[in-house]
Amino acid sequence: MRKLTIATAESCTGGMVAAALTDIPGSSDVIERGYITYSNAAKHAMLGVDLATIDAFGAVSKETATAMAFGALEHADVDLAVSITGIAGPGGAKPGKPVGLVHLAVASRDGRIAHKECRFGAVGRSNVRQRSVIEALKMLMEMARGPQSPIKKRSPAAPHRSRPRVSRTPRRTAGKRRRTSRPSTPRASDS
Repeated sequence: MRKLTIATAESCTGGMVAAALTDIPGSSDVIERGYITYSNAAKHAMLGVDLATIDAFGAVSKETATAMAFGALEHADVDLAVSITGIAGPGGAKPGKPVGLVHLAVASRDGRIAHKECRFGAVGRSNVRQRSVIEALKMLMEMARGPQSPIKKRSPAAPHRSRPRVSRTPRRTAGKRRRTSRPSTPRASDS
């Protein structure tokens, strides 16, 4: 609706986010391009990700995902860019980086950036990729909505009330009970 232009930068999903977006009729008005940067060399050549970043943090990291999103944003000259890098499995796990680890990032032309780390677990290659696409689309939609105005918090000292509170007096005094009259029924011993 806002006609924001979008680019994707994908590693482990191999273009699945771009495919999901281009399945929507009229997407050609907003989808500019998609980068499939499966190798580290592709991340560097196509998106400008510094090889020192990949060496220091790894291809599957917050830093690399963020650099991929910014690279797509700049190289495609779009309003929004989303990136995904992860370990879909069944191989590729390293100490501290298990199968199912995915880093996603969304960058906006106005300077906003969002990152998310997902640990889907060893749920199968296809499931990791599909879940990554869903998370990427959610993040992209959230970023497309624009900056949200902060919600004002109520002061705990002065709670908000729609009506002023009226003090009540107790209906009964403690210790006294009101008796209700019951119809008398004959007891078995009386008959």
